[in-house]
Parts: sequence; C-alpha cells; structure tokens
Amino acid sequence: MLTGTQLWAGAVGGLDAGKADSKVPMKARTTEPTYAISAGLDGEIFPVFANYASLRRLRQRQWGIVSVKVTNSTASPLRNRVTVQVPGWSDQEIQLIELGAGESHTYLFAPSFLQRLYQNKEIRAATALVTATDMAGRVIFQETIPVRLRSADDMYWGPDFKYAQFIASWVTPHDREVGRLLSRAKEFTPRRRMPGYEPNKSAAQQARSTYTQAKAIYRALQQKGISYVKSSMTFGAHQEVSERVRMPFESLHHVSANCIDGAVMYASLFENLGMDPVVVLVPGHAYVGLRVAPKSEKYLFIETSLTGRGTFEAAVKSAEIGLAKFNLKDVLRIPIREARIAGVYPMPSPGGLADPKKPPLELDAEKR
Repeated sequence: MLTGTQLWAGAVGGLDAGKADSKVPMKARTTEPTYAISAGLDGEIFPVFANYASLRRLRQRQWGIVSVKVTNSTASPLRNRVTVQVPGWSDQEIQLIELGAGESHTYLFAPSFLQRLYQNKEIRAATALVTATDMAGRVIFQETIPVRLRSADDMYWGPDFKYAQFIASWVTPHDREVGRLLSRAKEFTPRRRMPGYEPNKSAAQQARSTYTQAKAIYRALQQKGISYVKSSMTFGAHQEVSERVRMPFESLHHVSANCIDGAVMYASLFENLGMDPVVVLVPGHAYVGLRVAPKSEKYLFIETSLTGRGTFEAAVKSAEIGLAKFNLKDVLRIPIREARIAGVYPMPSPGGLADPKKPPLELDAEKR
C-alpha cells in the first residue's frame, strides 16, 4: 500500500507540491512581490482531503488546501506573514514568509475546518481569503478566490482509484452509533462478550472467535433493519471518479447502505474491537474483509449488501464466489491499519459527538 509520502506523490488538484526556491531572472524583477493562489481540486475542496492535510505537520505536507506561490521580484529580502482562511468555515492559518531577493517559493496551507464542513451534505459556495502583512502588521496584499466546498460524504477516488486509501476516513470506530450497535451485537455471542483478538488464543481458536463475533455483528445489523439502498450520486466536477459514501452513523441511523457504505460500516465495527479490517474494491462493487487472527494471512470476507436479506453464511459464501471471479490485478485491498499508519484518520463525525439527551453507553463488565 501507499505510504504517507507516496499517498500525495504528484499534486492533487493541480496544487504545487512544496517546490524548492527558484530564482527570478533579473529582467523580470519588479518593485513588488507577487502572490499566485490556487485552491482545492480545480477549486473544489473535498472534506476528506481537508481533514487529512490539516492533521499533517507543516513540514510533512506534500500539498495544501490552498497554495500560495510567493515571488520576491525585488532586489531586497522579503519577510512577511501570510494568512489563509475560508471565512465561516475554517480557522486561520499563519505562515512566516522569508525569501531572498529574486527567490520564489510555494507555501502550502491547510487550515483546520470547523465542524460545519463535516456536517455539510451538499456542494456549497465559499471564498478563500489570503492576506499578506509586513512585520509591522500593514496589509501589503489581500485577495479572495471562489471555492466550492464538496459534501462531507463525497469521496474522490481519482483516476485508477489512485486515492482509494482515503476511504479509511469513513471508517469511524469511535462513533457513538458504532458503540451502540456493538452493545447490541454482544447479545448474540456466548457469555455476551465481544473481545476482539485475544492473545491467549491459538490461531485456530481465534479464527473461530472472529467468525462468531462477525456473525454477531451481522445479526445485530439485521435486527436493526439494515437494508440495501443505492445512494451514490454527487454534484460538482469529476463525477466519473467521485462517489457519495455514507458515514457509518448515517447508515445506522437511516438503516440503509449500499456496498461501499456497508463495507466502511462493518470496518468501523471491527476496528472498534481492535481487529484488522480491510475494504476490498473490485470493478463496480465492494466487500469488507477481516483478518481472522493477528498476523494471519487469512481473511473472512463478507458481502455486506446481503445483510438485509440473507444469512451470514450466505453473505460469506457470496463474497468468496464474487471475489474468485476477478483477477488479482482487478482486486484492490485497502487495509485500514496501513491507512492509519499513513496518517489517514477518521473524519470528524457528527455521530461521534456526545448527545446530552442520551445516557452514556454501558460497557460490558469484562471490558471495564
């Protein structure tokens, strides 16, 4: 799988990767520095990328939500502050700019967005505000550029599923609704336990326990009434490589999910237990897989779209038959654990916020 650096090799949306300083030819020098601004993917900001970029340390960034190319076309050193903000939607990020005479550099900004962005479900118009001040605080440059904020549900896969690893942002193990579902699932297990992986078990024993826990989750979702509803249409550009994907709290609340919705929902439930899920993409479809034991090469695969109309055994068999139809080159596995190592964390989820009207979840006595 891709590493955190490889994940962004090449610029998303035409934003410049952090380029080394360059020199401006003497004949091109003017009396004022210049600022060139670009934002998002062709002017569209996807919340999944905004969240990822804002969590990266400045020196780790390979691109930004907004990039500002500063060219010091003067004969004197330049030292100022540049701020970037999407008013009403983000915090303000400030960077100190220091350029020698004739130097040029692209600065990458990824301000932290407010919860409002991750609650937004439609494409919205906004502006990015870029301001440069000298060290005395005097404004020497200010400009706004129009941007479009994509729905928090919009996943940009990219050509040939280049950014597929970002589907891990939809895996939200700490979501409140995920915890509630697991509380129901334990009622379908022996001794009412959902222990995840247990170090004292042999590989064979753990594989049986994994199967039992996965089946209990499947039955709890059936009892809740989860059924298949396709809802993948998006608005905006790049629709051929974009898709709406419901967050798990939405699928659980509306008791409906398509194949990719179901895959991230199951993966969230498995990751909550400390287990090792994988989202599997094949042409036109998605499955979820679960490593049967730590360090095992074997996985339990599930056809999540059967949750509302078939047995667990049928869902496992259907996934086995379905995956066998494809050549290995057409099967893309996205291990959630590897995505976390690469810095792809869960998106902020309204379903993960505490609800003062609801009591806290009761924990299994053996897990307190």
